[in-house]
Parts: sequence; structure tokens; C-alpha cells
Amino acid sequence: MRKPEHVFDREREWASLVSFASEEGAGARLGVVSGRRRQGKSYLLQALAASMGGIYFPALEVTEAVALRLFTDELIKFTGAPVPAFRDWIDAVPHLFGVVRDRAVPVVFDEFPYLVKASPELPSIIQRELGPGGSGASSSARMLLCGSAMPVMGGLLAGTAPLRGRAGLEMVVRPFDHRQAAAFWGIGDARLAALVHAVVGGTPAYRREFVRGDAPSGLGDFDDWVIRTVLNAEGPLFREARYLLAEGTEIRDPSLYHSVLAAVADGNTTSGGIAGYVGRKSNEIAHPLRVLEDSHLLVKEHDLFRPNRSYYRVVEPLVTFYQAIMAREWSRLERGEAATVWRGSRARFLSQVVGPHIEMLCREYALSSDAEAGEVGSGVVPDPADRTQIQIDVAVLAPADHGRPRRILSLGEVKWDRVMGAEHVARLRRARDLLTAKGFDTRDTVLTCYSGAGFSTEAAGDVRLVTLDDLYT
Repeated sequence: MRKPEHVFDREREWASLVSFASEEGAGARLGVVSGRRRQGKSYLLQALAASMGGIYFPALEVTEAVALRLFTDELIKFTGAPVPAFRDWIDAVPHLFGVVRDRAVPVVFDEFPYLVKASPELPSIIQRELGPGGSGASSSARMLLCGSAMPVMGGLLAGTAPLRGRAGLEMVVRPFDHRQAAAFWGIGDARLAALVHAVVGGTPAYRREFVRGDAPSGLGDFDDWVIRTVLNAEGPLFREARYLLAEGTEIRDPSLYHSVLAAVADGNTTSGGIAGYVGRKSNEIAHPLRVLEDSHLLVKEHDLFRPNRSYYRVVEPLVTFYQAIMAREWSRLERGEAATVWRGSRARFLSQVVGPHIEMLCREYALSSDAEAGEVGSGVVPDPADRTQIQIDVAVLAPADHGRPRRILSLGEVKWDRVMGAEHVARLRRARDLLTAKGFDTRDTVLTCYSGAGFSTEAAGDVRLVTLDDLYT
């Protein structure tokens, strides 16, 4: 089934959903679709239900009785016949499976966490009806549970949860990557596309609903665009970063969670560094770190050369932008002093927001451009000769081969606003020598310089030069 024209990209997601929803054979099927808000999950599932003549039920934050009445209305629309009043979901789920029999039909329960909050037993009811002897055995319903509360959605299929092992589809709808985002925003200039992505990432709703299609017309318009959209106290993007945390989690101490995000955005990426920044003990931030990971706002990554060392990175660019630029100037921004704040913050924007973001884009590029890549990340190489450390921004390792030294395919350094030359290559060569001494296989290692400002050296046999245009090719 062809994807509707109004759905941008999402080719892989659409193909997976259609394959699941049209699967032949008796017996109801279960799929779970999750992802943070604003990524277009509902848009995609509405299009699927409309294209295949299915049921789309958008749950609301209401009582069970009201939810059942609204669900009844959707069933009446689908069947065109009267539907009895349901006392509870024990009545409703079997009835649903009973009326969907003749063909494979997608049945979407959107914002499923709202239903679970009002009716905690609902997953168990679905599990029973999907199991042996349940009403789902003779149904052709292809049930899709969708939600944005990531801890809740992740828990549906985890551990001893009732629905564990029942899902035939587990899809996470993620933001557009930097190339998709550039096309979605209609930006052809790689430098401008990277700057915009460093602010708003690849969340589709930020262009359509939040800025009403207002994209910077060129590099010269970028500063004004930031001022009139993200830093505009009357615009919906202004408070969005604050809402992201509240929407995905139920927390008792929001200030602690925001402080943890602020710590990471400020460059404190280890658990000890984060604890020191927020003024708490390490064991006191362990739970907030796990919650933020479950909410897909933080990701924990390992140093590729020191596996016992790990660090955290903020996943959502808008949260990084908020913590680095907006939070400390919040009162002035609320007073409408966006232009003044931005002039004083631009240097910090380039160092704390753009620089780390480009490093992340370069790692994504390295992963997608090297067919042999098994693991891509960053790491630190200690240099005992002068008691320093060499930071490797982009390291590409081949898959581990038991009993053999780990192959390093590439070692890279990233500079957003500096021309790279011989000194950067020399540092990478030194790191390669040190890693060879530590037992890594570096015979085929390519040294890679990633720069947004150009190069003062020519590419040699073991040196590759990557530009911003390459990242967007």
C-alpha cells in the first residue's frame, strides 16, 4: 500500500506498519508504537487507519467510564451498527475482537498510557484475550498500542509485564536525522542546516505547528530566526524544553531533573561530574539519570577505549539549547530582551551547543558511511609521555572478533569553526601509536579530520578530510 503524499519520509516506518496491519491469518496481533511527543506518531497511525479502513481511537485523560463511551462511538463509526454499552474493558475488548473478523484491520489505541492510568488492568485484559482460549483467536484485528510516555510504553513489554512476549511489532518513531530534517525544513545549505538542527533537531512538529513553517531564508537570517522563534516569549517553542520533561515522566522534584540536564548540557557528562554540579551525592542522582534515560532525554555512552568509563549526552537538541542559552537568561527573555540575550550568548551557543552537536552528526555520518563499522563513538587516549589525554571525537571500530585484537577503522577529530591542519593529524597519529601499544589492531586505521571551516593540509594516504557538505550528501 502506497504511503499518502501528506506523510513526509517515514518510508521504513510506513512499510513496517502496513506489513503488520495487513498480515494474513486468523488470530489478533499486537504491536506497540512509541516515541517522544511531536515526532508524528499519531499523524502516521491516523494515515494508516484511514488508508486501510481501520479504527483509530485517540484516548483522552478521562475516567474509564468516559473512555469507554468514546470508544463505543468509534466502534459505531466502524461497524455502522449499534454497540452495547460496556461496563468495563472486560466487555469492550472481546467485543472489539468479535466485530473485526473478515479482514486484517488496524485498530489503533493512541495515547494508550491515558487508558492505563484510568484502567491499570487493561494490559492484563488484552493479554488474556490474546492468549489461548481468548476472543482474539478468531479475530483479524491488528491492535496497535501507541504512546509518548516512554517509561510507561517501555514497561508494557518489559520484565514480568502482562504483554511481554505478545507483541509482533515494537516500533520507536524517532526524530528525523539531520539529512531528513534538512529536506523537511527545505534547507539546502549544509552550514545553515547544521545550525538549525543544533537548535530544534529533527522533530517534525517544530516546523509545522510550532513555527508555522517559518524557516531561515539563509545564513544571514539565522540569528533573526532564533530570536523570532525559539527565544520569542510568545512563541510555543519558548517553553517547549520545559514541557518535554513534564510530559514524559511523573516526577516529584522537577528542579533536580532539570539540574541534571543542565549539568550535562554544561559539559559535566560523568555521573560524578553531574553529582558535583547539582550538589548531590552520586547515589542520589542514579534514579533521575535512569528516568531521563527511559524518557529518551539522556543517553549513556561508553568510552570506546576505556569500557569502564561512561558519559551522558542530552538526546534532544532543544533541551541542550534551553539549558545552555535560555535557562540562565529566562527572566530577561520573558521581558522581551531576546535580541540582547542572543548577542551575548552566541559564543556560548557555538561552543556548548553547536560544537558537541556536530561531533554527534559526524559519528552518525561515520556509522552510515563505513560498511565495516561495528561500533562508533568517542574516547580518550592517555598519553603518558607528557601526562595529557587525546580526545578522539569519532572512533570507528570493527565488530569484535573473539581472540583477536579489536580493529580500529578510523580515528577522527571534529572542529566546527577551525581550519584543520598538520597539528590535528599529528595528534591523531600519536593516538594511533598509543592505541597500537595498548593492543588494538591499527594496521588499516584511517585518520579523519571533520571540519566546518576547511583544511590547511592535503589528504594523504592515511588521512581523510570530511566537510559539512559531505555530512549532508
